Amino acid sequence: MTEKQYPDVGRQKELRENVAAVRERIRAAAEAIGREEEVTLLLATKTVPPEDINFVIRECGIRHIGENRVQELTAKYGALEKDGVSIHFIGTLQKNKVRQIVDKVDMIESVDSVPLAREIDRQCAKIGKVMDVLIEVNIGEEEQKSGVSPEGLGDLIGAVNAMPNLNLRGLMTIGPVCAENEEYRKIFSKTYQIFLDISGELLHNSNRSILSMGMSDSYEIAVGCRSDLVRVGSAVFGKRHYPEKNN
Repeated sequence: MTEKQYPDVGRQKELRENVAAVRERIRAAAEAIGREEEVTLLLATKTVPPEDINFVIRECGIRHIGENRVQELTAKYGALEKDGVSIHFIGTLQKNKVRQIVDKVDMIESVDSVPLAREIDRQCAKIGKVMDVLIEVNIGEEEQKSGVSPEGLGDLIGAVNAMPNLNLRGLMTIGPVCAENEEYRKIFSKTYQIFLDISGELLHNSNRSILSMGMSDSYEIAVGCRSDLVRVGSAVFGKRHYPEKNN
């Protein structure tokens, strides 16, 4: 598609309405608990084509997007309208792929180990960049998910704060899929308490700390539990369509 081409008219209407609906639900969730701090809406763009991403950037005022996969990010990067947009990496990151993204993203939300943090620091040093990072906490301590355990969080924070090319901004969590809203609320409330505990003691920077939690099925609850940034994908873009794998 050329620079000024958009998705078809029906898709434009759908995207506009979905972004507006998510924003309204975020506003209502914040109002319900009397919070006045701004909540950042980040659109998770896994499997989303560049033309849809550029449309919500240009026409809906989206200023934060997040990619989960290194290969997909690098493939899309040249086609994205990046002026004034903050790109986050929000998926599991392997050490051997760090060098491919450090020049393309503004924040890595998924730092979960000292070796990974050390590699990000090393690659950023090569290009003279200080990377904003969040530490991913495996709050449910699920074996199949990445993230540092709550017990290991203090040591990782200390290590990250000692690395000159990393700027620790806060925490991120991907909670377990819950059947009931109350289960989400317990997970997010526990994460917020951990966040409060470490914000005053271990985060040494002049920027406001960030707690990133809540996705399409849980972002309203997360806002009610004081999330600063929600990562919403399918609630705006619809069901993801994964490319077929070659047999």
